[in-house]
Amino acid sequence: MEGQEYLNQISAENRPVKKPRVGDFALKILKVILIGIVGVIIVLIINSIITGARSSEKELNFKLQLHIDNTAEVISNYQSDVKSSNLRSSSASLYSVLSNTSRELTNYLDERYEKNKNVDKNLKEEAKTAKDELEVELFEAKINGNLDRIYAHKMAYEISLIMNEETKLIKTTGNDTLKGILEASYGSLENLYNNFNNFSEAK
Repeated sequence: MEGQEYLNQISAENRPVKKPRVGDFALKILKVILIGIVGVIIVLIINSIITGARSSEKELNFKLQLHIDNTAEVISNYQSDVKSSNLRSSSASLYSVLSNTSRELTNYLDERYEKNKNVDKNLKEEAKTAKDELEVELFEAKINGNLDRIYAHKMAYEISLIMNEETKLIKTTGNDTLKGILEASYGSLENLYNNFNNFSEAK
């Protein structure tokens, strides 16, 4: 019996100690590296989303500013040619709303983007193209003797576009000052929209 115990003891002593496999260690390192890479990717994605939102808000701001200024310029060019006194009155009110909004937006943009007020070249070109197309249509309407009807229709359309741009910005921005400017403008434009959209030369 003692002999058997002795043999068992010798057998246990000679049994090789389990060493950690190289593959297990490499696998742990690989997991740590993968977790690190995933973490970095997540941080980059979040940063990209935040930067994209800021960029998008800036672009929307300048797009709205250009649209408002261009529409106001078109109004000043054609308002005096409108025959209907009611339509001229609505047009003067629209010009006033757009001018006030433009002034407040300019102050906000000067303060917010003081060091980076450059407007994207494509944005400027798109705005200018839209303005030129509007002026061509109004000029043709003027020489064809139906300016009032076309002017009312076009101004209603421009109002709807500007209101849509303001809605996007209100949803995008977290700035209360900008929201206040946009909401006030939106309310005024909403009141004026029907004056243009329901205009009839028969009245």
